[in-house]
Amino acid sequence: MNANIPSPHQGRYRAARFQTSAAKLSQLPPDEGREVAFAGRSNAGKSSAINRLTGQKALARTSKTPGRTQLINFFQLDDDHRLVDLPGYGYAKVSVEIKRRWQQTMEQYLSERQSLQGLVLLMDVRHPLKDVDWQLLNWCREVGMPTLVLLTKADKLKRGAAQNTLLAVRRELMQQLSAEVDQNLTQVQLFSSLKGTGLADLQRVLDGWLAVDLAG
Repeated sequence: MNANIPSPHQGRYRAARFQTSAAKLSQLPPDEGREVAFAGRSNAGKSSAINRLTGQKALARTSKTPGRTQLINFFQLDDDHRLVDLPGYGYAKVSVEIKRRWQQTMEQYLSERQSLQGLVLLMDVRHPLKDVDWQLLNWCREVGMPTLVLLTKADKLKRGAAQNTLLAVRRELMQQLSAEVDQNLTQVQLFSSLKGTGLADLQRVLDGWLAVDLAG
């Protein structure tokens, strides 16, 4: 399949709208339907990726100051499908108490949310696989959570360097997570919110997780 061909459900992502924000689990919307969560270090370009996916410049809040997203933000695609922007993690200037609260809330969400079908884990292609990333990857392996690693800001590297990083990350995941990593469980790809690199592939992965068979 041509990687440049967009998902037939592209319009569904463009119809995304803000639903609600939650500071704690009791504020989450009903645990029904299907949703996909986006996680990553606070400077990994998570909000920019969501905005590129949905074709909306300001749907997810972006900031030049990492760590601004302190809530779990839900974006509704329709009555049964959602995208979820999780709080960024691992930013050194955020207080220890905020880090602790974020980690606790995120761990509870990831372990208890029945409608969660997959996790998109974003990493800056220039700084992949930090300790906090491994913590989340190991958790996903333990519970069998389908995971897509997006190596973001691919436009910041020359094509050859970006491809070399992609291959190196895939190799390390194979070595560290399992000698026989299920490629449907842990996938890795390059992504650029600026140029749209990897957008069609991202949409197709989400189509599968969300089981979208919607017309129009």
